[in-house]
Amino acid sequence: MISFDEAVEHVRSVARPLGIDNVALSQAAVRVLAHTVFAAIDSPRSDVSAMDGYALRDADVGALPARLRIVGESFAGNGWPGQVQSGECARIFTGAPVPSGADRIVIQENVQREGDFAIIAEPPGPARHIRARGSDFSAAEELLSSGRLLDPRAIVAAAAADVAEVQVFRRPRLHILSTGDELAEPGTAAALEDAIPESVSFGVAALAEQWGAECVGRTRLRDDLEAMRQAAAAAIESVNVVVVTGGASVGEKDFAKAMFEPLGLELIFSKVAIKPGKPVWLGRTLGKLVIGLPGNPTSALVTARLVLAPLLAGITGRPVEHALAWRKLPLATPLSACGSRETFHRARMIGRGAEVLSFQDSSAQKALAQADLLVRQPAYSPAIEAGAEVDTLDF
Repeated sequence: MISFDEAVEHVRSVARPLGIDNVALSQAAVRVLAHTVFAAIDSPRSDVSAMDGYALRDADVGALPARLRIVGESFAGNGWPGQVQSGECARIFTGAPVPSGADRIVIQENVQREGDFAIIAEPPGPARHIRARGSDFSAAEELLSSGRLLDPRAIVAAAAADVAEVQVFRRPRLHILSTGDELAEPGTAAALEDAIPESVSFGVAALAEQWGAECVGRTRLRDDLEAMRQAAAAAIESVNVVVVTGGASVGEKDFAKAMFEPLGLELIFSKVAIKPGKPVWLGRTLGKLVIGLPGNPTSALVTARLVLAPLLAGITGRPVEHALAWRKLPLATPLSACGSRETFHRARMIGRGAEVLSFQDSSAQKALAQADLLVRQPAYSPAIEAGAEVDTLDF
């Protein structure tokens, strides 16, 4: 049995990108850039107005009141091609090109219009309300670096740079195999004696998608070793990662590893000294990765967050640490001394602190929904008082 930190190092050693795809920007959300994005154009492409108002020469408002003839109108996407001369101005709107000759925008609230004339009676102030060409970014400027997650903000920047296609790391294809005679499809368990709804694969699939994987299938398996081996062989053919939930302990029907033995499973690690989630394991076969999670819902989701998320981060082109961004928070509630396994308590953010949930059973599902943090407590740690800072991870 290895420590959590050792498990993370093993994950780092195998979490390698699978290749690069060229994708349309409209399909690139939550993908990870494989190559830097450079701007194709200046932004803005010319000097533009930051306000609705009147474009004029600053010298013409040196003496007030000023009475200026309105000689044109400039709109965003349809600028006025003329030139503003002394004693003239042009009506202008936000985002519109500033006409030649003008070097100031007076906002419309400070202008009185009389037919074809604009009257400026009060000093317009120091702001000229002009966004200079290239003041946001210039053509050929680096906007987004390789390894950047294409979140909504990055997508906006890439589109503004006139980029229609980006190069991103390939998404891993993932299949989840859920094991257990007792499992039933949600919505059917009430009619089946001794059945429980199979909930874990739904949460693991959501987490995997969140961390960049494409979940291509979820298969529920009874504890029949031969059928499980057939399902394992079928799953491994078409994906990069197989996740097995349940069957990882030492019971008579715990076949999670045995189902992959005919495929030449090589274990990378088989147990981790953590609570919950000791049975979590990682292996590889036929060039694919297989990760085994405990069957209890809380244990499965905690180990998925601690082990599967970093694995997927690495495969999708991000540092493993991106998925393990620990931050210090004060405890809102005390913790008892820790035993021989490093413990990851389910907690929730309260104000600026972490409140550890009172119900920590590995099978809990209501409490799981209430948690948004994991609180890390080292093995053999003494009791920790409320107010002390602890390592926490968004859950």
